[in-house]
Amino acid sequence: MRDVEPVEALRRIAFLLERAHEPTYRVRAFRTAAGVAEQTPPEELATRAREGTLTALPGVGKVTALVIEEALRGETPVYLRRLEATEGEPPDEAAAALRSALKGDLHTHSDWSDGGSPIREMAETARSLGHEYLALTDHSPRLKVANGLSPDRLRRQLDVVAELNEELAPFRILTGIEVDILDDGTLDQDPGLLDRLDVVVASVHSKLRMERVPMTERMVKAIANPRVNVLGHCTGRIVKAGGRRGGLRPESEFDAALVFDACAAYDVAVEINSRPERLDPPKRLLRLAVEAGCRFSIDSDAHAPGQLDWQHFGCERAARCGVPASRVVNTLPAGDLVAWARAGS
Repeated sequence: MRDVEPVEALRRIAFLLERAHEPTYRVRAFRTAAGVAEQTPPEELATRAREGTLTALPGVGKVTALVIEEALRGETPVYLRRLEATEGEPPDEAAAALRSALKGDLHTHSDWSDGGSPIREMAETARSLGHEYLALTDHSPRLKVANGLSPDRLRRQLDVVAELNEELAPFRILTGIEVDILDDGTLDQDPGLLDRLDVVVASVHSKLRMERVPMTERMVKAIANPRVNVLGHCTGRIVKAGGRRGGLRPESEFDAALVFDACAAYDVAVEINSRPERLDPPKRLLRLAVEAGCRFSIDSDAHAPGQLDWQHFGCERAARCGVPASRVVNTLPAGDLVAWARAGS
């Protein structure tokens, strides 16, 4: 690996820790130190490294100081080398080709709801990963535990996104929401506001143990809503303990054939959720959705910048289940993607 500057090394470590689902406090330590190093004059940073006084800077500890010292000596920090060495096996050829075809991510969260980072940081990381766009899909009001956005907060967020898009162009933040599918199949946000968004992801977050028939009716009603573009993590399952949701969770019960037929009929993409603790839908349902003729959206459901790189998990599952790139909506350029999304509404 090439030598890196101190700030770049610290941020890369934070990114890899996030991707590995390491504790937030550990990630924050490296991001904080990166911010301090960036604001410190280079001459002072070099002097402190020689004198061993980097830890006198607020927000720089022994571990992060060592990273800075090693980087200033022209070395790749040991901490970074260790993380790079444990990245895991590279994806196979088909999965890698699918990942390279993705132009954006349609399901992400910021610190406006239950994410851990500002919108700008999420967008800049997505851009560094080669994306052309990122859909910001913070939660809707009902999900209070996730600090869901009220109509007023969503309006304010739209203004913030507009300002950021002026600065970040040609990269584009797509306006969006992960809207709750309520018990009766209606959507948890003002319809007029939903009409203003580029992308609407609809997901079930409550009453996941609803009986099969009413759950099917609930999901199909939401899919038939012309404002919905993507059906998020359709089974709601949690397959790996220790993620954001804690323990394991079984799949919700619904008639998958009917739900996927509705997605195909109303041109709503089935999300391939890439979060390691979700991996939703399971492969048997993913194959069923392929057979039904559905479109797909391979999304990270990232709540932190490093998690944006999780899309490769979804690409691996998509490739194994025969999902063609031509049916993955986020292989489209931003303009075509938004035109597709708004055609439904």
